[in-house]
Amino acid sequence: MDLNALKNKLEGLQQKPVVGQKRDYSLTFWKPSLGKQQIRIVPSVFTPKNPFTELRFYYGITNKVMLSPANYGEKDPIALFITKLRSEYNTENYQLAKKLEAKNRVFVPVVVRGEEEKGVRLWQFGKQVYEELLSLAVDEEIGDYTDIVNGRDITVETVGPESTGTPYNKSSVRVKMKESALSTKADEVTLWTTEQPDPNGEFKKFTFDEMKSALEQYLTPEAGEDEIISEPAVGFESEAPKLKFNVDTSQVKKTKSDQFDSLFEEKDSGTSDLPWEN
Repeated sequence: MDLNALKNKLEGLQQKPVVGQKRDYSLTFWKPSLGKQQIRIVPSVFTPKNPFTELRFYYGITNKVMLSPANYGEKDPIALFITKLRSEYNTENYQLAKKLEAKNRVFVPVVVRGEEEKGVRLWQFGKQVYEELLSLAVDEEIGDYTDIVNGRDITVETVGPESTGTPYNKSSVRVKMKESALSTKADEVTLWTTEQPDPNGEFKKFTFDEMKSALEQYLTPEAGEDEIISEPAVGFESEAPKLKFNVDTSQVKKTKSDQFDSLFEEKDSGTSDLPWEN
């Protein structure tokens, strides 16, 4: 066994954060740099038959990204409100529902070649990269690229805003044609296939009341000197026991609404960031 690697792993697990010190999320999440990097997608210890984990998040409702409770089969007040908006059948409500809608992000465990000492980290991406990886997975000539004996490394190429024409980076993937083992060291294979961050445990779970309150504050900001415009008024009664949620958006400040418009635009499907808040 590589005792130094195991020692570093143990020290990392036992290390207690200093009060006021921010967590180093680069130890848990991997973000592609500009240019080309080589990775290996590792079989998930949590879902062995499928390395991909899909989670839905709300952006811009608060200053934190909010994980939808629907990911875990729990009632989601924002999703219920969106359903109510769409049932009203008018343009204003439809546009608001579209802004509020949760965005899908996908997570997969990877080992980055040249950075093996950092162990398995989570790579998160959107629809485009997900479709590319799924297309490779179902290609019979490629096979299971996560196989620890006869799998394949993947090249991730990332270009910046000057190439994408947007404020965001964009990644694409290409599989290596030569099969290879995850590692030639048995202890590394064991470590990487057993010690992995769980995407379902990395994000704060907000309560029904917390999410309801955040939505109310977004829809009805504090009164000020700004111009008042008319927005759709929607009565909403939650299905949660003993909780009634009536949101009146008829008095929404125009400037506040406009400020949030850009925040609800879905970022680039390849490399948009999540503020990892716990």
